[in-house]
Amino acid sequence: MKPTPTSPSTEVDLLVVGSGAGGLATAVTAAQLGLKVLVLEKEAHYGGTTAWSGGWMWIPRNPLARAAGIDEDPALPEAYLRHELGPQFDAARVQAFLSQGPHMVEFFRQRSALQFIDGNGIPDFHGRSPAAALGGRSVCAAPFDARRLGRHVHQLKPPLAETTLWGMGIASGAELRHFLNAMRSPRSFWHVTGLVLRYWRDCLVHGRGMRLVNGNALVGALAASAIETGVTIRVNTPVKRLLIEGGRVAGVQTAGPEGLQTLRARCGVVLACGGFPHDEVRKRELLPHAPSGREHWSAASRGNTGDGLRLGESAGARVARDLHSAAALAPVSLVPRSDGSVAHFPHLIERAKPGLIAVMADGRRFVNEADSYHDFMSALLAATPSGQTAQAWLLCDHRFIRRYGLGAVKPAPMPLRPWLRGGYLLRGRTLAELARVCGIDGAGLQATVQHYNAAAQQGRDPDFAKGETPYNRIQGDAAAGTANPCMAPLRQGPFYAVRVLPGSLGTFAGLRTNAQAQALDAQGQPIPGLYAAGNDMNSLMGGHYPSGGITLGPAMTFGFIAAHHAAGVALPG
Repeated sequence: MKPTPTSPSTEVDLLVVGSGAGGLATAVTAAQLGLKVLVLEKEAHYGGTTAWSGGWMWIPRNPLARAAGIDEDPALPEAYLRHELGPQFDAARVQAFLSQGPHMVEFFRQRSALQFIDGNGIPDFHGRSPAAALGGRSVCAAPFDARRLGRHVHQLKPPLAETTLWGMGIASGAELRHFLNAMRSPRSFWHVTGLVLRYWRDCLVHGRGMRLVNGNALVGALAASAIETGVTIRVNTPVKRLLIEGGRVAGVQTAGPEGLQTLRARCGVVLACGGFPHDEVRKRELLPHAPSGREHWSAASRGNTGDGLRLGESAGARVARDLHSAAALAPVSLVPRSDGSVAHFPHLIERAKPGLIAVMADGRRFVNEADSYHDFMSALLAATPSGQTAQAWLLCDHRFIRRYGLGAVKPAPMPLRPWLRGGYLLRGRTLAELARVCGIDGAGLQATVQHYNAAAQQGRDPDFAKGETPYNRIQGDAAAGTANPCMAPLRQGPFYAVRVLPGSLGTFAGLRTNAQAQALDAQGQPIPGLYAAGNDMNSLMGGHYPSGGITLGPAMTFGFIAAHHAAGVALPG
């Protein structure tokens, strides 16, 4: 057998394994601090799950909020986390995050291509909790012109196709509202028309859209910043093992297009491979609802198969097993594609709009549909009897689906027929017929809808308090003219449904780390030369989900912290 070619070793200061927000934030910061950095990505495109995300980051007391006059007491976000996380509250890491998050935002604003838009009107998920905020704790990546990436733009992972319009990303907030109102408002119609024409022009000239939004903008801006500061991003380069010399992680061995290669890192290795959402073995161990590892349908990037956790364990690091939840849960529907593959669509937007309910096979509601995706899925798992498949149906009437869409199905004027023909969207002329098509108890569904419609007329949900928190209301539709922005009767047939299953936006259980993002061994001691970021780092939130952006906010912040520690540079403040 011909031996596998092995190239000579290469040495850099810092090796980053993975190219999502955590990895790229580390790389950009380290390069700005004077380190020679190499980013290794096993997939053909960089960006990971971040490139498919909304691009939101939970950063209390961030500079944009303070500039707008939202200058809250530092004790308030800490108090909110202390209440929300309970036994999983890690004081040292929480304090590091809260103190350095604002410095991280300002660092990237001043020294990178990444700019931000504020989330000053976005409330925390749990508005009844002490110290929950009505806004000022979130930022999002601003739209980014991908032409700044030059030839590297074609290695950027595009947004998840099912969340786009013809491949064009749609920014959350005002832009999304324009798209939903395009057939009702001349102003919105022309706004959308301009964006679509620009997208088609870019596709003709550049082969893809150049106006990046959401997580794609976050990755694009970080990647441009990295490249412009001398960082190399190497795709198609999986890491096979860590090099450990004298008790210190000193590099990696890769298996890229050039064959096996040894890469040495003077200051250390950062694992940022996206956690384990598609690792069946780890899911079987850590997700009770997935006893075979195959009952969990994550919307995260398919390349996130637990590589970073296994690499960390090989150096003595430990994966946390005491979290409230090992995954960032979300309801997911399975979308058949023309090539025979199946997409995992996360239901993040439409559940709070007026005129939708979620029911189980008995035809009964089990949750406040307007609550966060994590809370929705937690409720479904809790309501599912032992031994039964966890599944639910999102139901709406004809008015709703043409107004808001349903899952991967777009609102009017986009057609419904392809989704009906493919079996993704289920339809019945009456509720009884829809129940038969879905396999739902018909009498239970009829009783549920009758009860819900009466409640919707009054604008109150006596069963699950839908629409009673600030987060519920901002996710609803205040312009709908209903008594409750999250409730409206289901009356105008035909009726439609999409089945949802247990899924996630990513995983929470990662390598145990300290406040400097150093991986810890079984004795709780830092492993020299080894860091973890993003979802390879045990979630700061301990398996809880108190607000939107609690994945990317800590990912960016602890990447920023890890880079300073590796470079031997003191953190600001």
